[in-house]
Amino acid sequence: MFLKAITRLLGAVALLALLNACSQPAAPDVRYTTLNGQSANLGALRGKVVLVNFWATTCTTCVAEMPRLVETHQKFASRGFETVAIAMSYDPPEYVRNYAARSGLPFTVVLDTTGEAAKGFEEVRLTPTTFIIDRKGRIVQKFLGEPDFPKLHALLDKLLAEPA
Repeated sequence: MFLKAITRLLGAVALLALLNACSQPAAPDVRYTTLNGQSANLGALRGKVVLVNFWATTCTTCVAEMPRLVETHQKFASRGFETVAIAMSYDPPEYVRNYAARSGLPFTVVLDTTGEAAKGFEEVRLTPTTFIIDRKGRIVQKFLGEPDFPKLHALLDKLLAEPA
């Protein structure tokens, strides 16, 4: 009887773990072009924890949060963390280039001129929208608006401590 109860309990635990893994959707393997003209895809970053931020130079909240994203990137980059800032399709490329240069953005900045990256991420329309992707390529958190940075940092610490 005891062995049967343990077996059921282990089965339930395994099922919960499987359901939890299934509840975290895979990040889309979107292709993108960086500010310096390089073509890349998000799947190439698998094995790292990735923050994907959709933003626009005309979005005051986006511009206000950018220094905190820079700090976050600098704090975690040495531990296998990447930041990809995707400028919305309506944002003029010269505005994005000027902002990135003036602000010294230390991470990958993408021009989503066709809107395909935003479409791949649940048809993002509101900025800022930020996704956190774990080392296995799963979306584990989505923020609409400016993230709560202490909570974001705690999540990144946890994800970066997990094995690849």
